[in-house]
Amino acid sequence: MSGVEHRALRETMIATARRMNASGLNQGTSGNLSQRVEDGFLLTPTGMDYDTLEPEDLVLMRWDGSHEGKRAPSSEWRIHRDLLARRPEVGAVLHAHSMFCTTLACLRRGIPSFHYMVTSAGGEDIRCAPYATFGTEELSRHAVEALEGRKACLLANHGMLAMGKDLAGAFKLAVEVETLAAMYWRALQVGEPVLLDATEMARVIEKFKTYGQQPEPKG
Repeated sequence: MSGVEHRALRETMIATARRMNASGLNQGTSGNLSQRVEDGFLLTPTGMDYDTLEPEDLVLMRWDGSHEGKRAPSSEWRIHRDLLARRPEVGAVLHAHSMFCTTLACLRRGIPSFHYMVTSAGGEDIRCAPYATFGTEELSRHAVEALEGRKACLLANHGMLAMGKDLAGAFKLAVEVETLAAMYWRALQVGEPVLLDATEMARVIEKFKTYGQQPEPKG
């Protein structure tokens, strides 16, 4: 990756981080964002207002946990490292304290198959990982396990995680999961939602493999 491409990627990360807050997906300096690069990954710094970030503020992390740059990395760097290291198909990881996902996470309640779009996160449900103190190896281990066969999960008493091939994909999925959390929370105010069975969810997962694909233009 050239220096120009590397800087452009940093600028895209900053734009995405600011979009997290502007969209209501995140608040203040909570949450963090990573992007895979050659020999490591870029990560948002700890405790900095996204509106003040400059490309040089992003931290270049190595797989051994060391880092380069003038800023300290997010306290959740272990989650980003471990997910990117274990999931080669993932290019970006987004963590947010979104309102409805966090509400469910504080109840230690995942999102079941109440709506077919739950499959957008990769399976028939969206799991809630057990609680562990933020920034710890234990929390990272819980997150990795909850994301087995999935692209998003909740973190008990904490927030949510979403992954994608790139920053745009991770952001899009995070918005979808927060929307599902809001729908599920609202349904729970009336009663217990009727769940779709495993057969139907498997059918939807199969249909989504080709969903939205347009045919190649002729001529």
